[in-house]
Amino acid sequence: MEKPLTERVLNWFDQYGRHDLPWQRPATPYRVWISEVMLQQTQVATVIPYFNRFMAEFPNVEQLAQASIDTVLAHWAGLGYYARARNLHAAAQIIADQHNGTLPKTVEALIALPGIGRSTAGAIVSLAGNQPAPILDGNVKRVLARFHAVAGWPGRSAVAAELWQLSEQHLSTTRPGAFNQAMMDLGATVCTRQPNCERCPLNEDCLALRAGNPAAYPERRAPRVKPEREVNLLMLERDQRLLLVRRPPTGIWGGLWSLPEVEGAINPVEWARKKLGLTITTPQPAPTLSHEFTHFRLTIKPLAARVTECHTMADAEYDWYVPERKTAWGLPAPIQRILTQWEQSQ
Repeated sequence: MEKPLTERVLNWFDQYGRHDLPWQRPATPYRVWISEVMLQQTQVATVIPYFNRFMAEFPNVEQLAQASIDTVLAHWAGLGYYARARNLHAAAQIIADQHNGTLPKTVEALIALPGIGRSTAGAIVSLAGNQPAPILDGNVKRVLARFHAVAGWPGRSAVAAELWQLSEQHLSTTRPGAFNQAMMDLGATVCTRQPNCERCPLNEDCLALRAGNPAAYPERRAPRVKPEREVNLLMLERDQRLLLVRRPPTGIWGGLWSLPEVEGAINPVEWARKKLGLTITTPQPAPTLSHEFTHFRLTIKPLAARVTECHTMADAEYDWYVPERKTAWGLPAPIQRILTQWEQSQ
């Protein structure tokens, strides 16, 4: 016999839940894994076309493991939080080498892989295998925090521990996969930041609704003023091509291709000669643009120049961008915007 919350959520899911998402047809461990990672910090509507393209290119673990990181990042470009893609690639290689190309079947073994936390592991084993494992993504946190009026920001360990305990307490013993999907659907479509409580199957017993302030739960992190950063990027053109460099594997845009970055106080002509082996014309400012990251706001100041002599450009971490091969590189969204504007000006 299911518990009251569990039964009501499952009944609601059977009638109103989402049953036709691409990763549900079929809900294999691999497809669920890819979708769950993509859905971290990203909404379903945004993820669907990325997921479909990713599956067409990497239909199984082996093909993902064998692909180059450039190809993987190129199929991720625009989704942001690129460490997710690097971890997917690294985990796929481990699965191929150590698990015969099959995702592990336990939460503990999945958590040992790069980029898979407890909630993602629980989603994989429950949604793909109907194993009784709780999850706690942002939607589930919101439903539970409101239903039980859990005080505090869920990013605090004590609050997170209470929500994990509640998720486990309510988990269906007979339909854990359906229940977890139902809780995610409920949080995504009804118990949103501005909840539609009239449509909610839990409105009779929701403590936050009873108190008259459901939107106050869960508590948000105290707001912080985003610091401002600036960066100068060189648009170095030669024979109707622009120079790209691969960024370091960690940090913002880790492992992606970008335009060369030069510190503001450094003479870009001298920098290009010493660092790149290029003789360039005096750079001219191009239109600036802004880009929002989670923790800071970046102002990008492109500087356009022509390459007049090329001496030591043999390094594999450099390449020349041409529009005909634009899918060959994993490019951050703002860099893609700069390149598109450059293409249109040619």
